Amino acid sequence: MTKPDPRIQDIRSRLLAWYEVEARDLPWRRTSDPYAILVSEVMLQQTRVETVLTYYDRFLAQFPSLAELASASIDEVLKSWEGLGYYRRAHNLHRAAQAVSMEYGGHLPSSAADLRELPGIGPYTAAAVASIAFGHDEAVLDGNVIRVLSRLFAIPGDPAKASTRGALRQTADHLLARGDASRFNQALMDLGARICTSRTPRCPACPVSGQCNAHHTGEETRFPEKRKRRKIPHRDIVAGIIWDGEPFAHGAKILIAKRHAEDMLGGLWEFPGGHVEPDESLEDALRRELREELAIEISGIQPFMNVNHTFTHFRMTLHCFHCRHAGGTPACVDVADLAWVPIRNLFQYAFPVADQHVLERLARNAEDL
Repeated sequence: MTKPDPRIQDIRSRLLAWYEVEARDLPWRRTSDPYAILVSEVMLQQTRVETVLTYYDRFLAQFPSLAELASASIDEVLKSWEGLGYYRRAHNLHRAAQAVSMEYGGHLPSSAADLRELPGIGPYTAAAVASIAFGHDEAVLDGNVIRVLSRLFAIPGDPAKASTRGALRQTADHLLARGDASRFNQALMDLGARICTSRTPRCPACPVSGQCNAHHTGEETRFPEKRKRRKIPHRDIVAGIIWDGEPFAHGAKILIAKRHAEDMLGGLWEFPGGHVEPDESLEDALRRELREELAIEISGIQPFMNVNHTFTHFRMTLHCFHCRHAGGTPACVDVADLAWVPIRNLFQYAFPVADQHVLERLARNAEDL
């Protein structure tokens, strides 16, 4: 029989005692509903807790059960998700709800292995839901936990590499407080989010600083080891606010287009346009893109506003122009759908964040007339 490691036992007990007092009061910690916990974990993927708090209750109010989410249209889901970003998560959550309804009788599976079979549910989310919602002994490994473990045990190497990730997973499994995985996993996540932060860890407030290898050597910020960041490229994008007559005229409508589901920001509506080619003017790019996407010609091109926005892998400047529909019947050549919509009704559609800035400015200008 393997002799218990006193250091591991000490870390477990200290973390659980700290969590008992310091646990954050979060809405998904006040429920035992596996569906509500799944929603929180999907929303928390690559998104800060503070941001998720503004969406979580609203989303559950609109889709209070897995069955109601499964029966909703993807347009309804995306509108409720609007502004939260990483919209592929909303598509996958919707598809997962439908899969559970068809394959599991509407009851979310409890094992991490079965959860991983659902759309968009990776190893971390599956382990988190299995441990938090169902009490299974599954260790989690998200960014916060990786940071804590890397420092506690001075684990070298880039966590993005398979060998380092394997060492971290083995460490997480060894450290897990079996029989109390839910609280222990959440304690690790809270410690990483609040105390063992990336740039300025609060070691004096850490309940396990005395057991931390990195703290002993004063190398807290060395771990986890990071790859050198590549320069983020910049892209110029044009978009047309296409009117069916004079801009802001009484009863005027604007043509909007829906992105293909498989595209980036798939399923969202937008002011149509696209990339600017090298040595191409913004106006020429707009004319070309609208021919290619909608088979239409435009006239009266006038600058309206620019929006700078940063995605994960690139930065974008969205150059928006007022223009008029001048020829050709709008067709879904390279878009999923299109619609002529009065300004007052545009807010019923789900738009990406950059387009929302354009929409808000349009609404203010319309009010000033």
